[in-house]
Amino acid sequence: MTFIETRGNDGVKPSEVAFSEAILSPSASFGGLYVPKTLPRLDFDFFKAHTGSHYKTLCKALFEKFDVDIPAEELSAALDRYDRFDDPSDPVPLKQVEEDAFVSELWHGPTRAFKDMALQPFGYILSKLAERRGEHYLIMAATSGDTGPATLETFKNAPNIKVACLYPAGGTSDVQRLQMVTEEAANEKVIGIRGDFDDAQTALKNLLASESFKRKLKESQTELSAANSVNFGRIIFQIIYHIYSYLKLVERGEVALGEHIYIIVPSGNFGNVLGAYYAKKMGLPVEKLLISSNINNILTDLVTKGEYDLRGRSLCQTTSPAMDILKSSNVERVLFDKFGPERTRELMESLNEKGFYRLSGDELAMLREDFDATFCSDEEGKAVIAAYAKKGYIMDPHTATCFKAYDQLRKKSLKTVICSTAEWTKFSRTVCDALGHPVERDIEALQWVSGHYGVEVPPMIAELFEKPIVHDTVVEKEAIEEEILKFI
Repeated sequence: MTFIETRGNDGVKPSEVAFSEAILSPSASFGGLYVPKTLPRLDFDFFKAHTGSHYKTLCKALFEKFDVDIPAEELSAALDRYDRFDDPSDPVPLKQVEEDAFVSELWHGPTRAFKDMALQPFGYILSKLAERRGEHYLIMAATSGDTGPATLETFKNAPNIKVACLYPAGGTSDVQRLQMVTEEAANEKVIGIRGDFDDAQTALKNLLASESFKRKLKESQTELSAANSVNFGRIIFQIIYHIYSYLKLVERGEVALGEHIYIIVPSGNFGNVLGAYYAKKMGLPVEKLLISSNINNILTDLVTKGEYDLRGRSLCQTTSPAMDILKSSNVERVLFDKFGPERTRELMESLNEKGFYRLSGDELAMLREDFDATFCSDEEGKAVIAAYAKKGYIMDPHTATCFKAYDQLRKKSLKTVICSTAEWTKFSRTVCDALGHPVERDIEALQWVSGHYGVEVPPMIAELFEKPIVHDTVVEKEAIEEEILKFI
């Protein structure tokens, strides 16, 4: 399989690249992204053959379909990272919460967020690629709270790799911040920025596209790559768990093979729901993908009105901070898939230059064939957390936003998979507040919720509060490049 560029080719970069090149150098022509030239098709026989398959078996089968240039033994070793999850035989448990609703718990890895599902194996693959080629890489990550810890975890002490992780100072939960700033690996640098996630992500994209920055890195024999979902190495792993959850429903007899379901995804940077979109295109029987946002509801406007409008809009901090995003990178890959490279470049240039683009009526209709969207306020989300806690299920505030979409957007009576992107422990103060017991610190909230609702705080979370702070750097946006070069 080869990869092509969402905004067309500039005549300088190759017009098609292999998977390994796309993940090592994820910045494409004109600031675009890499996408598969074609997607493999999954037929009835494939789904039948893998109903009941072990997760790693399903992963290997899907990688065979993608036919990427990763040696089988390296893929196997990468997938062995799932052995570190709570239950290696079932790394993505599917919990029933309503007669027709099932929560896909994507957070049973080492940093308790869905980013582990992709970054654990991806980190191994990228590190081995660098080692095999005798090259050294700086991996950059911009985080709203979950990508950072997962990136640091997967690359810590990895040969031939250094990591620079950017996070918005004051824009994450205490647990998310501690997961980053207590990381002791010598090959990793965590940098807080005075700004929001969009500022961090814009800085990352600008540095990925900066020839002068790359030249300075090369003086230290270092190449540049990224761990955000701008990198398709993340997306390919995010396709797999959507297929797995569907096959679990089939295995349990909840749906017949071929029967359609809804998938609801809390969405910020659009990578998770993009994985579900690709799975649908490949043949997964999905009626529609339902996008859930918080009050930073830029995606709701896009899907319901055909407008992406940043003008006069400022980012709001919410209790679901991983979705506190206005510039959703992976929307571009859907635009390319629907409308082609020329239109995608036109739309993205309009967004960059004017802060705005509008789809035509026909284009909006094409988008709505696969997507619908709504948004949930903090108070609505807290009410959901409280209601389900009474039923014995504790969820985080991102998962809670999905239930408004579950109640309001489904046009048919179909089984529904809700993607749970983080464990409650990462947002314990919000959960505690929703349950009527507001506290000042995460440690108090963890203890109270655990004690009153009988849910465990896993060791990797509890231990954070005893670890020393290693990274205390906080800089203005303009100083990021200098700080990274100093680290290199």
